[in-house]
Amino acid sequence: MGDDAAQGVLLSGEENVAVRIRLEREARGWSTNALSDRLNEAGFEMNPSAVWRIENRKRRINLDEAIGFAEVFGLELRNFVGPPQLAAKARAMELIDAVADTFRESQRANAEHARARDALDAYLAEHPDIREEAEVMVSNAIAQASASHLMETYGPPAHEHEAEQDDSAPQS
Repeated sequence: MGDDAAQGVLLSGEENVAVRIRLEREARGWSTNALSDRLNEAGFEMNPSAVWRIENRKRRINLDEAIGFAEVFGLELRNFVGPPQLAAKARAMELIDAVADTFRESQRANAEHARARDALDAYLAEHPDIREEAEVMVSNAIAQASASHLMETYGPPAHEHEAEQDDSAPQS
């Protein structure tokens, strides 16, 4: 990626915030006066001129002010610092956050699963007489959970769905 391409992505967080403020304000059809009024009502003192100057990068924004804008727009503060091309797409930012959040959750779940499995293995090492039965129970529980997940995610297998349709077809 050339320097020019990187420049569009690697702007400062403060500049990204300025872009995002204008985008969010315009998306709502608010004037700088209307945004200023909302900020003031939320307890963040700012006049319309300051809003305009921040949007046009004639004035820096401090953290408290960024928090105020995020609150008034109903957005998470961390989304303000993203690249402008993503800032224009609030839904993209939400989806990116969801992907990152669910990845972190899956990592925690995987670690928890490994700890549980290790604990079971240690117990079964001390009680080899029940190992085979315990392993069958674990396999069955995992298979059942997997089948439930597949059913919830994708619905019944195609052959079951076709059988249901055949059963409901009028008989001649």
